[in-house]
Amino acid sequence: MNPRSSFLRAVAAVAWKDLAAELRSRELLSAMLVFSLLVILIFNFALELDIATRRSVTSGVLWTTFAFAGTLGLNRSLAVEKDRGCLDGLLLAPVDRSAIYFGKVISNLAFMLIVEAIVLPVYSLLYNTNLFHPGLLAVILLGSIGYTAVGTLLSSMAVQTRTRDVMLPILLFPVAVPVLISAVKASSGYLSGAAWEEILPWLNLLIAYDVIFTAIAFMVFDYVVEE
Repeated sequence: MNPRSSFLRAVAAVAWKDLAAELRSRELLSAMLVFSLLVILIFNFALELDIATRRSVTSGVLWTTFAFAGTLGLNRSLAVEKDRGCLDGLLLAPVDRSAIYFGKVISNLAFMLIVEAIVLPVYSLLYNTNLFHPGLLAVILLGSIGYTAVGTLLSSMAVQTRTRDVMLPILLFPVAVPVLISAVKASSGYLSGAAWEEILPWLNLLIAYDVIFTAIAFMVFDYVVEE
């Protein structure tokens, strides 16, 4: 079999395993979704501001919700594997370790995008703001890719520790600062109708972050899970 085809089949198998398991249990998505909706409702009642001010804080509220919900999902996805002994089985499988990483990234990204797809219309309804702008959706996709790419790597490190629930945010948030700042700035630019020249640097930073950290994770994942 072609090595590339074998690698892609392994990636798809890992991703499908996670998606099928979640389809049966619905534990992870339910927790992420409930958490996200609670955060939005809290902000809705806490920020009783005028329409203009609400629009100015929209990007910050959105990415705060996405970041915390994504962290919850990243933590649980690897913790479940570790607790059930599935992680050791995956590592013993005769496939490239990077296939496990990319399979996990795809499943974690899918969970995050599903939550975001539900959060956006709810937020639009509560805040009377149209968030379905093609540019904003592209920023959300790029930001989610970067966040899950680095988050999956760091969660594979944190899951090995006893304080994994606390360790992952401590490791992840400092590393994810560039992608979160870029996503907030680019989202705010699209929502406020800023000029393309103002948004482009933040988009370039998002793309560069995604590429660089995905490449780094691809190279070091084998060493991380060995430790």
